[in-house]
Amino acid sequence: MSSAEKSLSQAKHEKLPSGKGKKIAIVVSEWNHQINSSMLQACKEILIENEVPDDDILEFWVPGAFELPAAAKMINAKHSPDAIICLGCVITGETKHDEYISNAVASGIMSLSIGLNKPVIFGVITPRNKEQAEARAGGIYGNKGVEAAATALKMLNLKNQLDSKKKSIGF
Repeated sequence: MSSAEKSLSQAKHEKLPSGKGKKIAIVVSEWNHQINSSMLQACKEILIENEVPDDDILEFWVPGAFELPAAAKMINAKHSPDAIICLGCVITGETKHDEYISNAVASGIMSLSIGLNKPVIFGVITPRNKEQAEARAGGIYGNKGVEAAATALKMLNLKNQLDSKKKSIGF
């Protein structure tokens, strides 16, 4: 569903699973700092509202969106968080550079999530211009940071459900 049809911040109004006892890392791109700072703030607010203590939210900044997957892998190796949220903004330019970056980042984050068997969340927006970016980072379409936090909480809940079923005995 396109963001024109759904506010990214709808998760603010739904009941989300608790993040109590979970450690969540957020890795954020410095490029398009204003946009990404807005998404980071919204992301942290949702996590805290859903019982993730501020002390259990680890925040890291990297130069650009391209560095998000590598940083997530390094953060996982050092801190072993329960989930990692990657936030960034890749705005279309005059060349195909944005396409290469966006595809590489999406592929890297997905591969990392599968390889680590833990939620690594793609919170990267790919707007055509700054106005579209602002609309998705606290503007008329809500805030992608809210959606990223909600996704992390929901995926952690799914992982917990699946892990608890492995421990049960019976037929």
